[in-house]
Amino acid sequence: MPERALIAEALLSQPSLLPELRIAGEKVLNKERLTEEDGVVLFEKASLPFVGILANLVRERLHGDTTYFNRNFHIEPTNVCVFSCKFCSYSRLYAKREEGWELSTEQMMHIVRSYDGKPVTEVHIVGGVHPRMTMQFFMDLMRQIKAHRPELHIKGYTPVELDYMFRKAKVSPEEGMKLMHEAGLDSLPGGGAEIFHPEIRQQICADKVDAEGWLRIHEAAHNLGMHTNATMLYGHIEKYWHRIDHMKRLRDLQDKTGGFNTFIPLKFRNHDNEMSNVPESSVIEDMKMYAVARLFMDNFPHLKAYWPMLGRQNAQLTLSFGVNDIDGTIDDTTKIYSMAGSEEQNPAMSTTELVALIKQVNRKPVERDTLYNVIKDYTDTAPGSEVLTEVLH
Repeated sequence: MPERALIAEALLSQPSLLPELRIAGEKVLNKERLTEEDGVVLFEKASLPFVGILANLVRERLHGDTTYFNRNFHIEPTNVCVFSCKFCSYSRLYAKREEGWELSTEQMMHIVRSYDGKPVTEVHIVGGVHPRMTMQFFMDLMRQIKAHRPELHIKGYTPVELDYMFRKAKVSPEEGMKLMHEAGLDSLPGGGAEIFHPEIRQQICADKVDAEGWLRIHEAAHNLGMHTNATMLYGHIEKYWHRIDHMKRLRDLQDKTGGFNTFIPLKFRNHDNEMSNVPESSVIEDMKMYAVARLFMDNFPHLKAYWPMLGRQNAQLTLSFGVNDIDGTIDDTTKIYSMAGSEEQNPAMSTTELVALIKQVNRKPVERDTLYNVIKDYTDTAPGSEVLTEVLH
């Protein structure tokens, strides 16, 4: 029996262990699905080492020591938005749009062209909801990107953006997704999910697409053969059962479609927003969130920690709590989290730095594309050779 499983068995044999934790732990060992009640119990009663050991067991069952990253860059078309989410430090209301930015198609294409000759595989396009940035506007942009660099994977637009575009264009989510896909959209990011339960959603983001609308757009993408990600904004006013309810809805859709690649818990940051009075979660709570997610989301192949939000050291720590992906190089092209007070104010890491970060905690760094096809395994790469690779490209 593998060493991790032996450790987990020893953990479950402790006489002082609560019966409900033993039941949940035995389900994990036996590869059985956790119930919603199990998930809440793990949050409320389990110690961090308990969930950490189990989550690491599952992580290594699925991926061994492999830790994925990709080379990507972000385009943020605008931070002007018609919606007013209380947790958002990034957007500026449309009525005050002079305080924000609005990129033209040519300005965005300039960003794309600036990566010519560089080995990036993905452009991530997401921003505020601007009335003038319509579905047709973004379809034209994607066609230009594909004409310029056909192999570049376009991952873009949350259901919040898409729902607004589709309603304005008077098309259904299914029709809208088909048109966007044909124009060049390859996959969807996971943003805009926040917390699905209306009890919380009504308090923090009442005016944007609801849970049913979010899930419908992702289901429409899956039915077109597209892969998508999913997020959850945790650590604010929600209760543990709200988190489990959120993850259960995602798990149910994944059972139906199999279209999700990755689940990404996103830590709430309280800088410069309407929820600045709400304290942020501790590192212990963050690690527990990742661990429980890995245990509960049994049909999601990957669990990602977004390193600019957590900081580099905490991102390393997540790799012992179920996480097998720490996102990409990013190259300082996103402001969404730095404006919210994240640990990384200028989020950029070279491939060399990412590889070293992963190796420092005895994991195996593997560069992937958006769909988790392996581009290069850096496990046996000598330190510094990544720099030469980047120069040669």
